[in-house]
Amino acid sequence: MPMSLPPALDLSLDLLRCPTCRTRRLHPEHGALRCPVGHTFDIARHGYASLLTGTRATSGDDAAMVQARGQFLSTGAYAPICAAGARLAAEAVSEQCTVVDVGCGTGYYLAGVLDQLPGARGLGLDTSVRALRSAARAHDRAAAVAWDVFRPFPLADGAADVVLDVFAPRNPAEFHRVLRPTGRLIVVRPTGRHLAELRGQVPAMVTIDPAKEQRLHRALNPLFEAAVTEQVEYSVSLTRLDVLDLVAMTPSARHVSRADLNDCGVLPDQVTVSVLATAYQPR
Repeated sequence: MPMSLPPALDLSLDLLRCPTCRTRRLHPEHGALRCPVGHTFDIARHGYASLLTGTRATSGDDAAMVQARGQFLSTGAYAPICAAGARLAAEAVSEQCTVVDVGCGTGYYLAGVLDQLPGARGLGLDTSVRALRSAARAHDRAAAVAWDVFRPFPLADGAADVVLDVFAPRNPAEFHRVLRPTGRLIVVRPTGRHLAELRGQVPAMVTIDPAKEQRLHRALNPLFEAAVTEQVEYSVSLTRLDVLDLVAMTPSARHVSRADLNDCGVLPDQVTVSVLATAYQPR
């Protein structure tokens, strides 16, 4: 018997467009999504829809990374980051709005925004099937869709009031296309001080490019104007297991194994969390 359409996906169905046709809407049919000319896309039993077509993007967010991310975020260590994104979103839009989280991961930050906007609906895009299984359950008003964020989004023009990008890849042209003229793009990224104690102890961790802010400005400036920026910086105490999960949930996991961390000896039990969160308005 075909599964019924997940309620959150039903709530956001009008936002979606067939990624092959680009303009045609999708409708549910026999446990899948189908466009009027017959292009069909699966709805996974875990609740997310897969709209990927052609050559499939690969994601570094495998099962181990997703598990580590879930465990680390459950500690609340990044709760102030989540709160900053939610605050910037709530200040810019009404409660009855649409939030699209690009590179949503497990849906942690999207859920935080939706908690602050009781009438809002959310849609998360990510390539990681493992992460999407969590994202589809992160909030009762958040749908999840498998998609490569470097490709044109399978979304209608002007569909979103908020586009959220937290520690995720960016696609400025698509951000601009799917945002309403009065919408807001919220970008959260690390500063050079982020996790400095840990990166100092584990040199193989991925470094933060000193030119990151300049590159961000060059990429976004033609299409967006910064409205407000908040710096979120604080010290957080971590157990050794927290540190292991923190490294394992990031791209550094491709370069640093748990065995490498064990060889490092004493790991810092306090680290600095330092990010910038900016709300941009479309030009």
